[in-house]
Amino acid sequence: QVQLVESGGGLVQAGGSLRLSCAASGRTFENYVMGWFRQAPGKEREFVAAISVIDGGTIYTDSVKGRFTISRDDVKNTVYLQMNSLKPDDTAVYYCAADNQVRRLWLGSEYAYWGQGTQVTVSA
Repeated sequence: QVQLVESGGGLVQAGGSLRLSCAASGRTFENYVMGWFRQAPGKEREFVAAISVIDGGTIYTDSVKGRFTISRDDVKNTVYLQMNSLKPDDTAVYYCAADNQVRRLWLGSEYAYWGQGTQVTVSA
């Protein structure tokens, strides 16, 4: 079992920055692929970013490339999402996800464990 707790959301003006954190329980955090997803009101959940286990490779959805950075600290059992140059379209509830059997990192259905979400609101 893995429990995930997100933090760091809030209200920010367009062009600003936020850093989301996701703290994970469990002793084998380093074996888990970690992902960030988001869901805006009235929209489906969408993939944002993910970081793999073996080489720490990262992937991003096109709309956040160059603005968001995902990273992990396996000592602190924490994954981060640094969000810069935020836009109103980034407004959503952001969820952290984890699994140790993920092959398609962008698919939410491949992640077994999810946090409760943290709200990010970007004002124009």
